[in-house]
Amino acid sequence: MNSVRHKLPALLLAGLAAAPLALSAAGCKREDMHNQARHEWQEASEFFADGMAARPQVEGTVATTSLLSNDPLLTTRNPNGGYADAYPFEVNRGVLERGRQRFDIYCSMCHGQTGYGDGMIVRRGFVRPPSFHIDRLKAAPPGYFVEVITHGFGAMYSYNDRVSPEDRWKIAAYVKTLQLSQGVEVASLTAEDRQQVEAAANSNARRSQTQAVTQPEREGLPKGARP
Repeated sequence: MNSVRHKLPALLLAGLAAAPLALSAAGCKREDMHNQARHEWQEASEFFADGMAARPQVEGTVATTSLLSNDPLLTTRNPNGGYADAYPFEVNRGVLERGRQRFDIYCSMCHGQTGYGDGMIVRRGFVRPPSFHIDRLKAAPPGYFVEVITHGFGAMYSYNDRVSPEDRWKIAAYVKTLQLSQGVEVASLTAEDRQQVEAAANSNARRSQTQAVTQPEREGLPKGARP
Protein backbone atom coordinates (compact mmCIF):
# COMPACT_ATOMS: atom_id res chain seq x y z
CA MET A 1 0.00 0.00 0.00
CA ASN A 2 2.82 2.35 0.87
CA SER A 3 4.55 1.61 -2.41
CA VAL A 4 1.40 2.50 -4.36
CA ARG A 5 0.99 5.65 -2.29
CA HIS A 6 4.54 6.72 -3.11
CA LYS A 7 4.01 6.07 -6.85
CA LEU A 8 0.69 7.99 -7.06
CA PRO A 9 2.22 11.50 -7.39
CA ALA A 10 4.52 10.29 -10.14
CA LEU A 11 1.59 8.72 -12.02
CA LEU A 12 -0.44 11.91 -11.71
CA LEU A 13 2.43 13.99 -13.03
CA ALA A 14 2.91 11.63 -15.98
CA GLY A 15 -0.80 11.81 -16.77
CA LEU A 16 -0.84 15.59 -16.65
CA ALA A 17 2.20 15.76 -18.90
CA ALA A 18 0.63 13.46 -21.49
CA ALA A 19 -2.73 15.31 -21.56
CA PRO A 20 -1.56 18.31 -23.69
CA LEU A 21 0.02 15.96 -26.20
CA ALA A 22 -3.21 14.04 -26.56
CA LEU A 23 -5.23 17.26 -26.95
CA SER A 24 -2.84 18.69 -29.58
CA ALA A 25 -2.96 15.47 -31.56
CA ALA A 26 -6.75 15.55 -31.51
CA GLY A 27 -6.74 19.21 -32.59
CA CYS A 28 -4.59 18.51 -35.66
CA LYS A 29 -7.10 16.07 -37.09
CA ARG A 30 -10.51 17.60 -37.87
CA GLU A 31 -12.85 14.83 -38.94
CA ASP A 32 -15.81 17.10 -39.65
CA MET A 33 -17.09 19.22 -42.57
CA HIS A 34 -13.72 20.99 -42.81
CA ASN A 35 -12.10 17.75 -43.90
CA GLN A 36 -14.48 15.85 -46.13
CA ALA A 37 -14.17 13.99 -49.40
CA ARG A 38 -14.24 16.31 -52.42
CA HIS A 39 -13.02 16.56 -55.99
CA GLU A 40 -10.36 19.03 -57.11
CA TRP A 41 -10.80 21.19 -60.22
CA GLN A 42 -10.90 19.12 -63.44
CA GLU A 43 -10.42 15.89 -61.49
CA ALA A 44 -11.81 12.61 -62.81
CA SER A 45 -14.84 11.04 -61.15
CA GLU A 46 -16.36 7.55 -61.30
CA PHE A 47 -19.67 8.83 -59.97
CA PHE A 48 -20.83 10.52 -63.18
CA ALA A 49 -21.27 8.72 -66.47
CA ASP A 50 -18.93 11.06 -68.38
CA GLY A 51 -16.11 10.45 -65.87
CA MET A 52 -15.77 14.16 -65.03
CA ALA A 53 -16.13 15.77 -61.62
CA ALA A 54 -16.83 19.23 -63.08
CA ARG A 55 -20.44 19.48 -64.22
CA PRO A 56 -21.65 21.41 -67.28
CA GLN A 57 -23.90 24.42 -66.79
CA VAL A 58 -27.61 23.77 -66.69
CA GLU A 59 -29.20 24.42 -70.07
CA GLY A 60 -30.52 27.97 -70.23
CA THR A 61 -28.11 29.34 -67.61
CA VAL A 62 -27.65 33.10 -68.02
CA ALA A 63 -24.60 35.01 -66.76
CA THR A 64 -25.56 37.79 -64.37
CA THR A 65 -22.33 39.80 -64.72
CA SER A 66 -21.95 39.98 -68.51
CA LEU A 67 -24.17 40.81 -71.47
CA LEU A 68 -25.59 38.24 -73.86
CA SER A 69 -24.04 38.18 -77.32
CA ASN A 70 -27.32 39.42 -78.86
CA ASP A 71 -27.67 42.35 -76.47
CA PRO A 72 -28.17 45.60 -78.44
CA LEU A 73 -25.15 47.14 -76.69
CA LEU A 74 -22.95 44.42 -78.24
CA THR A 75 -24.62 44.42 -81.66
CA THR A 76 -22.47 46.51 -83.98
CA ARG A 77 -23.78 45.00 -87.22
CA ASN A 78 -27.13 44.90 -88.99
CA PRO A 79 -28.64 41.57 -90.08
CA ASN A 80 -27.32 42.26 -93.60
CA GLY A 81 -23.74 42.52 -92.30
CA GLY A 82 -23.42 46.30 -92.49
CA TYR A 83 -22.49 48.44 -89.53
CA ALA A 84 -25.33 49.47 -87.23
CA ASP A 85 -26.50 53.01 -87.92
CA ALA A 86 -28.93 53.24 -84.98
CA TYR A 87 -28.09 53.68 -81.32
CA PRO A 88 -29.39 51.22 -78.69
CA PHE A 89 -30.64 54.14 -76.57
CA GLU A 90 -31.82 57.72 -76.97
CA VAL A 91 -29.00 60.17 -77.60
CA ASN A 92 -29.37 63.27 -75.45
CA ARG A 93 -27.11 65.88 -73.91
CA GLY A 94 -26.23 63.61 -70.97
CA VAL A 95 -25.14 60.86 -73.38
CA LEU A 96 -22.96 63.27 -75.33
CA GLU A 97 -21.40 64.70 -72.17
CA ARG A 98 -20.51 61.20 -71.01
CA GLY A 99 -19.16 60.38 -74.48
CA ARG A 100 -17.02 63.51 -74.47
CA GLN A 101 -15.65 62.66 -71.03
CA ARG A 102 -14.74 59.10 -72.05
CA PHE A 103 -13.31 60.36 -75.35
CA ASP A 104 -11.06 62.85 -73.56
CA ILE A 105 -9.82 60.11 -71.22
CA TYR A 106 -9.26 57.24 -73.66
CA CYS A 107 -9.11 58.70 -77.18
CA SER A 108 -7.86 62.27 -77.22
CA MET A 109 -4.21 61.42 -76.54
CA CYS A 110 -4.06 59.94 -80.06
CA HIS A 111 -7.01 61.40 -81.96
CA GLY A 112 -6.78 64.88 -80.44
CA GLN A 113 -9.66 66.67 -78.75
CA THR A 114 -11.07 67.80 -82.09
CA GLY A 115 -10.53 64.47 -83.86
CA TYR A 116 -7.83 65.47 -86.36
CA GLY A 117 -5.36 62.80 -85.22
CA ASP A 118 -3.01 65.29 -83.59
CA GLY A 119 -3.08 64.06 -80.00
CA MET A 120 -0.20 64.63 -77.60
CA ILE A 121 1.46 61.22 -78.02
CA VAL A 122 1.23 61.60 -81.81
CA ARG A 123 3.21 64.84 -81.43
CA ARG A 124 5.75 62.78 -79.51
CA GLY A 125 6.21 60.29 -82.37
CA PHE A 126 3.40 57.73 -82.07
CA VAL A 127 1.63 56.49 -85.21
CA ARG A 128 -0.81 59.14 -86.43
CA PRO A 129 -4.39 57.89 -86.70
CA PRO A 130 -6.63 59.06 -89.56
CA SER A 131 -8.64 62.21 -89.00
CA PHE A 132 -12.27 61.66 -88.10
CA HIS A 133 -13.07 64.36 -90.63
CA ILE A 134 -12.07 62.51 -93.78
CA ASP A 135 -14.95 61.45 -96.02
CA ARG A 136 -14.61 57.73 -95.22
CA LEU A 137 -15.01 58.20 -91.48
CA LYS A 138 -17.64 60.92 -91.78
CA ALA A 139 -19.74 58.39 -93.71
CA ALA A 140 -19.06 55.55 -91.23
CA PRO A 141 -22.07 54.58 -89.07
CA PRO A 142 -21.72 54.61 -85.26
CA GLY A 143 -21.53 50.80 -85.22
CA TYR A 144 -18.17 51.03 -86.99
CA PHE A 145 -16.64 53.14 -84.24
CA VAL A 146 -18.06 50.87 -81.53
CA GLU A 147 -16.56 47.83 -83.25
CA VAL A 148 -13.14 49.49 -83.56
CA ILE A 149 -13.22 50.44 -79.87
CA THR A 150 -14.15 46.86 -79.01
CA HIS A 151 -11.63 45.00 -81.17
CA GLY A 152 -8.97 47.57 -82.05
CA PHE A 153 -7.71 48.52 -85.49
CA GLY A 154 -4.18 48.90 -86.86
CA ALA A 155 -1.90 50.34 -84.16
CA MET A 156 -4.88 50.88 -81.88
CA TYR A 157 -5.40 48.08 -79.38
CA SER A 158 -8.76 46.93 -78.06
CA TYR A 159 -10.44 48.95 -75.33
CA ASN A 160 -12.79 46.06 -74.57
CA ASP A 161 -11.54 45.77 -70.98
CA ARG A 162 -11.38 49.54 -70.36
CA VAL A 163 -14.54 50.99 -71.85
CA SER A 164 -17.95 49.48 -71.09
CA PRO A 165 -20.25 48.57 -74.02
CA GLU A 166 -22.62 51.41 -73.16
CA ASP A 167 -19.78 53.95 -73.04
CA ARG A 168 -18.50 52.77 -76.43
CA TRP A 169 -21.79 53.83 -78.01
CA LYS A 170 -21.63 57.14 -76.14
CA ILE A 171 -18.13 57.76 -77.47
CA ALA A 172 -19.37 56.95 -80.99
CA ALA A 173 -22.24 59.42 -80.55
CA TYR A 174 -19.78 62.09 -79.47
CA VAL A 175 -17.48 61.37 -82.42
CA LYS A 176 -20.40 61.77 -84.84
CA THR A 177 -21.29 65.04 -83.10
CA LEU A 178 -17.67 66.15 -83.30
CA GLN A 179 -17.68 65.46 -87.04
CA LEU A 180 -20.86 67.48 -87.44
CA SER A 181 -19.45 70.38 -85.45
CA GLN A 182 -16.47 70.76 -87.78
CA GLY A 183 -18.68 71.17 -90.83
CA VAL A 184 -21.02 73.83 -89.51
CA GLU A 185 -20.73 77.31 -91.03
CA VAL A 186 -20.06 79.84 -88.27
CA ALA A 187 -22.29 82.33 -90.05
CA SER A 188 -25.26 79.99 -89.61
CA LEU A 189 -24.97 80.10 -85.80
CA THR A 190 -26.78 82.46 -83.50
CA ALA A 191 -24.82 85.40 -82.11
CA GLU A 192 -24.57 83.72 -78.69
CA ASP A 193 -23.35 80.40 -80.13
CA ARG A 194 -20.90 82.20 -82.41
CA GLN A 195 -19.45 84.05 -79.44
CA GLN A 196 -18.96 80.78 -77.52
CA VAL A 197 -17.28 79.12 -80.51
CA GLU A 198 -14.91 82.03 -81.03
CA ALA A 199 -14.02 82.12 -77.32
CA ALA A 200 -13.29 78.39 -77.34
CA ALA A 201 -11.19 78.71 -80.51
CA ASN A 202 -9.13 81.52 -79.00
CA SER A 203 -8.62 79.50 -75.81
CA ASN A 204 -7.42 76.47 -77.78
CA ALA A 205 -5.08 78.63 -79.84
CA ARG A 206 -3.48 80.08 -76.72
CA ARG A 207 -3.11 76.59 -75.23
CA SER A 208 -1.45 75.30 -78.40
CA GLN A 209 1.01 78.21 -78.43
CA THR A 210 1.90 77.52 -74.80
CA GLN A 211 2.46 73.80 -75.40
CA ALA A 212 4.32 74.15 -78.70
CA VAL A 213 8.12 74.02 -78.40
CA THR A 214 10.20 73.98 -81.57
CA GLN A 215 13.26 71.75 -81.95
CA PRO A 216 15.76 74.70 -82.09
CA GLU A 217 14.34 75.94 -78.78
CA ARG A 218 14.83 72.50 -77.28
CA GLU A 219 18.40 72.29 -78.53
CA GLY A 220 19.19 75.66 -76.96
CA LEU A 221 18.16 74.50 -73.48
CA PRO A 222 20.84 73.42 -70.98
CA LYS A 223 21.17 69.67 -70.47
CA GLY A 224 18.50 68.41 -68.15
CA ALA A 225 16.48 71.61 -68.32
CA ARG A 226 12.78 71.53 -69.20
CA PRO A 227 11.00 74.17 -71.27
